[in-house]
Order: sequence, then structure tokens, then C-alpha cells
Amino acid sequence: MTFTELILARQSVRRYANIAVEPEKLERCLESARLAPSASNSQPWKFIVVDQEPLRTEVAKATFSDIQLINKFTLQAPVMIVIVMEKAKLITRLAMLVKKKEWPLIDIGITAEHFCLQAAELGLGTCMIGWFDEDKIKKLLQIPSNNSIGLLISVGYAVDGYPQRTKIRKPNEEVISFNKY
Repeated sequence: MTFTELILARQSVRRYANIAVEPEKLERCLESARLAPSASNSQPWKFIVVDQEPLRTEVAKATFSDIQLINKFTLQAPVMIVIVMEKAKLITRLAMLVKKKEWPLIDIGITAEHFCLQAAELGLGTCMIGWFDEDKIKKLLQIPSNNSIGLLISVGYAVDGYPQRTKIRKPNEEVISFNKY
């Protein structure tokens, strides 16, 4: 698969088959995520793999509520990855103050995409999840109170016949310019 084919194949999967994810595939995804670049090489992340019951179900339940049901599909995913934001290096934290940028948030996005692209290459489906009850998940997983959760990723095999959607993106002229805005 070429890189372009991989980008086109990767999509957010919201219906998972009842099939376990092989540990070696999960390890490859985690290794790809671990190798992602970060500001000042801070690597401000820790990955928590949640694959044991009933903990996995409890983490999945923390991604939706009676009012917000959009993430209820997470109950089907055999694995949930929780990306915890760790403290960046001192030089990065100082630069963040000066430049008013949150580089660890950018770094979390990069590492999450590395994970998801590797998963797609291995035939796994993923979905990045930004809506969740952070306090509940922190308590469930014993995450220190001074850390925050950047993203969750549901992982598993898409159900048979899951549609490969055509990517709908803004046209080039709306998002690309040269030498000026």
C-alpha cells in the first residue's frame, strides 16, 4: 500500500466486529505512535491500553451520556487507547509561554495519527475520540490529577461490509495558497 492509499484507506470506524485485536498488531501501532515527532523531543504522552473487562466497558461508557450518544459505538471496540498528556520538557514549556502555543496538544495529534495510520495498514479500524468524561476516566485508570487526557482511540476490526467512505474535503483553492493568505 502506498502512503496515499493508506491515507485514503484510514477512516473513523464506528462499528466493530466481535474479534480480538492481536497483541503484535497493537504493539506495532503503539511503536509507530511512540516514534512520532514532538516539540523539543518532549514526547509528552503515555499510552494506556484498556482491553480487560469490565474496565474497557467502563472507559467506553465514559465517552457518551444520556444526552450525548454519538460515541456509544465505543462499547463494541475491543480496545480503547487513552493518550495521557505528560509534562513537556522545561525548554518547551518556556517556549509555550513565550509563543502562546500548546505544543503538547499538537504532539498528541501527531502521535494519534501515527497510531491510526499504522492500524489502517494492519487492517484495523480506529476512531479518535475527543468527547469523554475526563474525571471519570482518570479515576478509573488512576491517572494523576495533574495530568490530562489528550485523546482516546477506539481500536478493533470493522464489521464485515463496513463502507469505505469517499473522503469529503474542502477543495484545494479553499485551503491552499502560495506566498500569501
